[in-house]
Amino acid sequence: MPIHLRVFMAVLLGQIACGFALGISGTALSNASKYIQINDLWTGLIGAGSLIGLAGSILIGRLSDKIGRRKLLMLNMYILGTLSLLQLLTNNLPTLFIIRILIGLMIAVDYTVGNALLTEWLPKGEDSKRQSHLLIYWTIGFIASYITGTFISGFGSHTWQIILATGAIPAFIAAIFRSIFPLPASPSWLASRGKVKTANKVIKKHMGRKWGIPKKLKKAKPVKEVSWSILFSGKYLRRTLVGGLFYACQAFAFFGISIFLPILLQSMHVTDQKVSGIIYNGGMFIGVILGILLFNRISRRAFLISNFLLSGILIGFLAIDKNLNSNIQLTIFCIFAIILSSGLVLDYPYPTELFDIKIRGTGVGTCITISRFGAAAGTFLLPILTNQGGASLSMLICAIVLLAAFIICLIWAPETSPKFKQNN
Repeated sequence: MPIHLRVFMAVLLGQIACGFALGISGTALSNASKYIQINDLWTGLIGAGSLIGLAGSILIGRLSDKIGRRKLLMLNMYILGTLSLLQLLTNNLPTLFIIRILIGLMIAVDYTVGNALLTEWLPKGEDSKRQSHLLIYWTIGFIASYITGTFISGFGSHTWQIILATGAIPAFIAAIFRSIFPLPASPSWLASRGKVKTANKVIKKHMGRKWGIPKKLKKAKPVKEVSWSILFSGKYLRRTLVGGLFYACQAFAFFGISIFLPILLQSMHVTDQKVSGIIYNGGMFIGVILGILLFNRISRRAFLISNFLLSGILIGFLAIDKNLNSNIQLTIFCIFAIILSSGLVLDYPYPTELFDIKIRGTGVGTCITISRFGAAAGTFLLPILTNQGGASLSMLICAIVLLAAFIICLIWAPETSPKFKQNN
């Protein structure tokens, strides 16, 4: 129905803006080093700033469970665009670090609340499928940031600030779309708070008079207050740990390598970094497409386990064998990018499937927060590790983290796919 398309488009545009805002810092900081004194510590901190801000997902998720989804999503992209423009006004590194943290907090709204709203509006069976498709658009935004940052030049010492500020463009596009086509409230969230009449009004307004709240939601007891402690109770502990740790280990490798790809390629002695970067990012896009094709064909559990095992082995091989020529290195690196990126498809649907409606925002927000510690650690450590021990040390650490995730998922990961749960 049109309402489903409207919600999907609003979240899709937000994902493009989020991917762009996260990826743009790497090329900007590579450019900044030509004009300002910036050491490894500040390179890592500013690169990780938006990922540190994303750790606020735990608060955003809880807030969305209290006040609903719509209000947060109507505001956050305007704030993200404004913060992106503010980067034009300062070259003070501590100030820039704070702005990047605030940008990450706005991204957290789309990561946490956008996914919850999408799941709660789409028809059963379409929710997880469409969530997996969001990674295409996030990847488009992320790759577009790399291309944009690589080809913007000619502004002298302000070039790197202009590169950072380009994040305002996709953010304002998403914000304006949400204003022209306003997002609806979540009927299932309203019903879970005892507001069944309001929920039915929202449904009838957007879908027609014959539609309404399902019987199971009408009879459900209203949720008054959800404590964070419930996520670490017997019922949810395993799910919280798996959801957070698989995401954290994956994010450590993905963001650490992807954001500082120019620095890593230079350390690998790959000469044409523009072409090589585009090849790597192309591999990442192919990986997301591959992941979408595999998403409903294999179980979630099997997907997680095999993805971490294969990507860990590949990056580990690159780290150990230092005598390979640059073309072979880049080929293996691209295969690694394809495999690791295919697993990104699970980032949105899997944590959402781990938790029921009453704690979905809090649960998903907590998983994202745990994951951002991994992402921030990878982004902060990679330029330092590369400077100290070259690309091989960085890749070895990534391999260890990915293989640790393989063991965690092998032992703990539950199956959440409706198709494969029925078959078990």
